[in-house]
Amino acid sequence: MITFLFGIAFLIIGYIFYSRYVEKIFGPDDRKVPALEQYDGVDFVPISKNRNALIHLLNIAGMGPIIGAVQGILFGPVAFILIPVGCIFAGGVHDYFAGMLSMRNKGWQITGLIHKYMGKHAFKIFMVIVSIMLLLLATVFVYTSGDLFAERFFGIKDFVITNPLVLGTYIVIILYFIFATLFPIDKIIGKFYPVLGLLLLLGTGFVLAGFFIKGVNLQNFSFANYNLHPKHLPIIPMFFMTVSCGLLSGFHSTQATIISRTVSSEKDGRRTFYGMMCVESLIAIIWAAAAMDVYSYNLVPQNLIGTVNVVNVIANKFVPFNLAFLVTLAIIILPITSGDTALRGLRITIADALNLEQKKIINRLVIAVPIVICVLGILIWAKTNADSFTFIWRYFTFFNQLIAIPTLICATVYLYKQGKNFFITLIPSLFYVFITMSFIFHEKIGFNLPMNIAEIIGGILMVLAFIYVMKLCKKV
Repeated sequence: MITFLFGIAFLIIGYIFYSRYVEKIFGPDDRKVPALEQYDGVDFVPISKNRNALIHLLNIAGMGPIIGAVQGILFGPVAFILIPVGCIFAGGVHDYFAGMLSMRNKGWQITGLIHKYMGKHAFKIFMVIVSIMLLLLATVFVYTSGDLFAERFFGIKDFVITNPLVLGTYIVIILYFIFATLFPIDKIIGKFYPVLGLLLLLGTGFVLAGFFIKGVNLQNFSFANYNLHPKHLPIIPMFFMTVSCGLLSGFHSTQATIISRTVSSEKDGRRTFYGMMCVESLIAIIWAAAAMDVYSYNLVPQNLIGTVNVVNVIANKFVPFNLAFLVTLAIIILPITSGDTALRGLRITIADALNLEQKKIINRLVIAVPIVICVLGILIWAKTNADSFTFIWRYFTFFNQLIAIPTLICATVYLYKQGKNFFITLIPSLFYVFITMSFIFHEKIGFNLPMNIAEIIGGILMVLAFIYVMKLCKKV
């Protein structure tokens, strides 16, 4: 319990002090922001800072802080340390600069920032990578939210797509994605997300309260239990790839740039971008602790450990029966409210690349319809092939963390040219070059090399990345 409480305390203190330092380095001012300067009633719409914060929280908090937490805690109590430390020095910094650089550049999406700070070749590469990642993410979130809903409210255990209730649930979720993607951001997302955000916090609060009411069995960190993973996976790089949302997630850059178009003042950025990343990290820590407890009592069947099904076990253990459904509902909200904004982000990203204004609904439809068809195709494939979900999730995990790197590089180039401390973004960017490259060279979905060889390659690529970034910084 001490390590768990230490992690929460570090997260709070880190936000209070380090986020202010990061904000001071960037230097927000009173200039006119895109929401006011480029108002179009669709994507560029000013929204109050409190509503914006809750909207952004739901945008970034997909199933990552839950699935990542229930898988990451298998490494042991070290998760209670690495999650908050990673959030403060990497994830929060990443999210803050993604949002603030976008605000300083007319609300550009992350691909637009890559084009400006890294050049056209990097832009072409990451335009493809961002598109693939957002499509995979939207598919995964239809899949997981649909299965969770069907299990909790229909009692379904066999989630084949030929089951009418399962298929119907997927269709309803996809239809919602379409409407949320097409409608002006203040009509659906702006009205309902703040309420849903409070529900998410309430559901997680119920679980936390259950720790103190019913008791919770948590291990404390020591060097003797540094790594307890049952499959002996190495913490570096595997933990950092397993726990993304809550620690650092490249997906957040695609969401922070959406919200950059609705923020009314640059001075709201610390709370909106950095602050909500810390709240997501807090959610991940709480669910990781809950998973550690139910694992310790063998309440989860072996085949379900590390899966989304752990959510219902946790809800049933820590929350009164008449409130457990609220916890599940709150978790179902996570993938739904991130899946729709993933598609929204992809629509805006493609529109910016094509220079196609989005005020007219026909222009939104031209982009949104093919996107939805792609999601449907991937979903059908995923539901009709064994182990496809694991396959999709592993590739999404790789692309997700890979996208964090150029975001931090863009921030590094910006800070260097401004004559400011660029090490706060350079160090995490290089660390994640090592993490992602070691991962893909070792994993079966990649090059399937021995871990020691993969880490050597990752180290070499990290050095080359440093040289590349320095050349970018000194480029006129």
